[in-house]
Amino acid sequence: MGDTLLAIGTRKGLFLARSADGGPFEVGPIQFSTVGVTAVAIDTRAATPRVLAGIEYGHFGPSVMYSDDLGQTWQEAARAPISFPERTGATLERVWQLKPSPSEPEVVWAGVEPGALFRSEDRGVTYELVEGLWQHPHRETWQPGGGGLCLHTIVNHPTDPLVMGVAISTGGFYRTDDGGASWEAANRGIRAPFMPEGQQYPEYGQCVHKVGMHPSRPERLFLQHHFGVYRSDDFGGIWRDIGSSLPSDFGFPIVVHPSRPDTVYVLPLNADVDRTPVEHRYQVFRSDDAGGTWQSLGKGLPEEPVHSSVLRDAMTADEAGLFFGTRDGEGHASRDDGETWSRVARHLPDVLSVRAAVL
Repeated sequence: MGDTLLAIGTRKGLFLARSADGGPFEVGPIQFSTVGVTAVAIDTRAATPRVLAGIEYGHFGPSVMYSDDLGQTWQEAARAPISFPERTGATLERVWQLKPSPSEPEVVWAGVEPGALFRSEDRGVTYELVEGLWQHPHRETWQPGGGGLCLHTIVNHPTDPLVMGVAISTGGFYRTDDGGASWEAANRGIRAPFMPEGQQYPEYGQCVHKVGMHPSRPERLFLQHHFGVYRSDDFGGIWRDIGSSLPSDFGFPIVVHPSRPDTVYVLPLNADVDRTPVEHRYQVFRSDDAGGTWQSLGKGLPEEPVHSSVLRDAMTADEAGLFFGTRDGEGHASRDDGETWSRVARHLPDVLSVRAAVL
C-alpha cells in the first residue's frame, strides 16, 4: 500500500499522522499550535507532494500555508494568498475548502467565506477571485447558515476543467460548464422544509451541507442537505431523495468510496438543535446501491454514549481508507470499507477537517 498521510485540522492546530504499509498511525507533534486549521488538502499530483492548510490567525485574519516536505516546514505567499479586490468591499473571513484540480496540474481551487470561489495557478501559493460566481445575481439574496455564508464544497469534473460545481450555505448547489464564467443554480428536487407550503422547492436558497462524487461517474452526485440525503444522475439537473430509510436524514458529511462509485457513506445526527449522533453512538451508514438501502457500521467505535458530532469536512474516503474526526477530539479509521474501526487519535481539539493520501 505504501505510506499513508492523514491530516487532521483542528480548532487549535494541525496534526499529521503517518502509517507505513497499512500499519498503525503515528501522530506527529502539533503544528500551528493554537491556530484554527479550517481546511486541509494533500496534493499528490507532482513528484513532491504538497500539503495545504487553510488557517485562522485570530485577529491577523485567515490565510493559506503550504509545505513541500510533509509538514517539516511551512511557507506563505509574500502577500496575502487569498484576498478580495478592494472594489468588492469584501473581507476574507475563512477558508473553507482547498481542492487540487484533477485535470489541471497546477490549479488549486479555494472556497471561502463570504461565499466566494478563488483559483490558483501555482499549486496553491496565490489565488484570484472567480468573478463569474461573485457577480451572480443571486448573491445579494444568499443568507449565511449556522457556520456563516460559506462556499464549503468544490466538485470538479475529473477530465473536463470547464465543468464543476460548488455548494454554498445557504445558497445551494451551483454549476458551470464554461470554467466559471457563468453559473446556474441546480437545486431542482431539493426540499427546503423551513419554507412555507407551496414554496418548499425554491430555485436556490437551500442549506446544502456537503456534496460528493466518484470520478468514474462524474454525472452522479450525492448530497447531504440540512434535512435530506439526495442523489443526482445528471450533475445536479434534478435531485431525488435517497435518505428516507436512514434513522435521520440530517447530518453534515457525505463521501463516496474511492473505487466503488455506488458506495456512499453518511453519518446521521439527531436533528436539528441536538446535533448528536443517532442513539448517541458514532455510526457510519453505508449504501452499496447508490442510496437504495443503508446499513449501520460501528464495530470498533466507542460504545459509551457520545454527545458530540462530526462536521462536513471532517470525514474523507481515500484509497488509504475511510476516516473521520469528531468535535470531541477523536480520529477514527477503517481499512475495510467501514466494517471495522480503530482509533487514530484522542484528546485532540475540536476536529474541523480531515484528509488522507497514499504517498
